[in-house]
Amino acid sequence: MRQKSLFRKSHLLSAPKGVLLYGPPGCGKTMIAKATAKTAGCRFINVQVSSLTDKWYGESQKLAAALFTLARKLAPCIVFIDEIDSFLRNRSLHDHEVTAMVKAQFMNLWDGLETDDNSQVMIMGATNRPEDVDKAILRRMVATFHIGLPNASQREAILRLILEKEKIEDDLDYSHIATLTESCSGSDLKEICRHAAMTCVREYLATIECDDDYGDLSKVTEDNIRRISTKDVENSVQKCRLQFMHHKS
Repeated sequence: MRQKSLFRKSHLLSAPKGVLLYGPPGCGKTMIAKATAKTAGCRFINVQVSSLTDKWYGESQKLAAALFTLARKLAPCIVFIDEIDSFLRNRSLHDHEVTAMVKAQFMNLWDGLETDDNSQVMIMGATNRPEDVDKAILRRMVATFHIGLPNASQREAILRLILEKEKIEDDLDYSHIATLTESCSGSDLKEICRHAAMTCVREYLATIECDDDYGDLSKVTEDNIRRISTKDVENSVQKCRLQFMHHKS
């Protein structure tokens, strides 16, 4: 989209009108979509699946048509649909008539982008379950990218970004923490760090509650909260892992 003049004369080199990002939850698929739009200088429409469905007959089709009309007016534009499998999942005999009609219209509108060489609208979808996406949709998403869990060095880099503006001990062992957080996503790492930071806050609150001046808000300040230590994060990893396992089960 940024260098469209280089590909204007070749139909074979035209940008794909559909891109699929797939992988485990919390790995930054939405963030990547936003970054792609920003880098390409495109407008970004983040579509909530619920906004495309309506209980009244015919309204969902109108909403889908309005979406594509808006995207064309805002072009160059990326239309991002998170959890696209919940909207455009595999068709079956049990599909409601209205659902089938909305899918068919959405694909027809999408095909209009494919046949328009001057169109600068791209549909980008994200899913945790690519096997549940309708095969007809997958054929339109010729570019697919797997967004996997971060490795140890990537986790360390993510941890440094999350904690770069926080109060931490000078000797915080990022490498050690990265080793402990194997199989954690970026959002998991953020939750672990948040939990560690809250531990320091809770300790401070417990201390001032025992103070004779408790209730004097002028003496309650974040400057008195101790720095986050490696041990805080270690403990947070243990507690959060149980929470993550519960959510994924």
